[in-house]
Amino acid sequence: MQAGYAIFNIEVTNPEDYKEYVEKVKPIAEKFGGDYIIRGGTNQIIEGTWQYSRTVVIKFPSYEKALEWYNSDEYQPIKKIRLVNANTNGIIIQGA
Repeated sequence: MQAGYAIFNIEVTNPEDYKEYVEKVKPIAEKFGGDYIIRGGTNQIIEGTWQYSRTVVIKFPSYEKALEWYNSDEYQPIKKIRLVNANTNGIIIQGA
């Protein structure tokens, strides 16, 4: 079974309120087998454009588990916190 990855490119617009998202999202992702591979960090754009400065990569046991997490009842109220306090591009992708 191939892993699934949730990848987000984020610009936090309200850092104080965004902290609540950071505190609450990890336990829910872990419940679905999610493991944070990248959460911010120093970076350099080497090709094209990367719209926002923060990147998050969460590895799940499968593509289906990543989608299950993203669409779960547990995650929906937490996702709203992110959407109100940040601009985000996101993708769920199957990988190695």
